[in-house]
Amino acid sequence: MTHRALVVVDVQNDFCEGGSLAVAGGADVAARISDFLVERASDYDVIVATQDHHIDPGTHFSDHPDFVDTWPVHCVAGTEGAEFHPQLAWRDFAAVFRKGEYAAAYSGFEGSFDGIGLGSFLTGRGITEVDVCGIATDYCVKATALDAARDGFRTAVLIDLTAAVAPERIDATLTELLAGGVAVSVELQGQA
Repeated sequence: MTHRALVVVDVQNDFCEGGSLAVAGGADVAARISDFLVERASDYDVIVATQDHHIDPGTHFSDHPDFVDTWPVHCVAGTEGAEFHPQLAWRDFAAVFRKGEYAAAYSGFEGSFDGIGLGSFLTGRGITEVDVCGIATDYCVKATALDAARDGFRTAVLIDLTAAVAPERIDATLTELLAGGVAVSVELQGQA
């Protein structure tokens, strides 16, 4: 029997327009994910979210970021920037996995909820399939999806429910996902 989970990755204020590390289209993705969940939450046995939750992530933060390995200060624990974006109105998550307190952490599988890692949480609930959406396609969404596939979950990225840091490199991101055993799914066909 198949058990499906949805992982909503890092839909936070700092990653949306007006935030310190804004991704174009982030607020729109937040709203689209909420709309999707209003209609499709019952498709999933478990719905979880991840959050960047930085305290002192070392060289992950830089005053002169290269936007590849180093970044402006973002999603600092206890700040408004680390909170979910208001357009992500659907909030009935089974758990929220916080990551990156003291190191760079792109994958939700590096996060924890009450001391439990995402992989253990999903396995403990009999999950066999994982869909991933959120921000950003080419960083945290990609890393989370690749780790899900490596952990043996049948994994898909809901590509139209993501926003990329570098949209011009999306083809390379999709190639990397497919090479890692991750399917790419379009969920909103025919919708605006």
